[in-house]
Amino acid sequence: MSKKDEYESRAEALLSSIVAEAGFELVDVEYVKEGGNWYLRAYIDKPGGITVNDCEAVSRVFSDRLDEEDFIEDSYVMEISSPGLDRPLKKEKDFIRSIGKAVEIRTYRPIDKQKEFTGILAAYDTDTVTIREEDTLRTFSRQDIALIRLAVLF
Repeated sequence: MSKKDEYESRAEALLSSIVAEAGFELVDVEYVKEGGNWYLRAYIDKPGGITVNDCEAVSRVFSDRLDEEDFIEDSYVMEISSPGLDRPLKKEKDFIRSIGKAVEIRTYRPIDKQKEFTGILAAYDTDTVTIREEDTLRTFSRQDIALIRLAVLF
């Protein structure tokens, strides 16, 4: 297990109970390097959406727990936020919740001369994702998908 995976896993384990006690859902945890700085980010949600006060409450408790455990060797910035309207679909629960909703798919390489697709999430399994584009079903191999997220349509 890489250092990144270990940090994400341990942070998720710590956060799960904090978020559950607050009545929220832990959507995702990521440990990423951006612009020379490391970031430990957690995304939380609840029906009706997350507020700044919700993020602050979780952040205070999580920060204390991180200080106690002290398992991250690097200097980092910890952030708690909402996953946003265009949240990526990563976990099984994300796909279940998003069946019938508009999604945006970006592929690593062009398929039929394009790399971006938008449609209604019709089906998924461990190997494929299927969307409905108007009256046509299009199935993608998960290996070809760089990003799949909820589409924000105006």
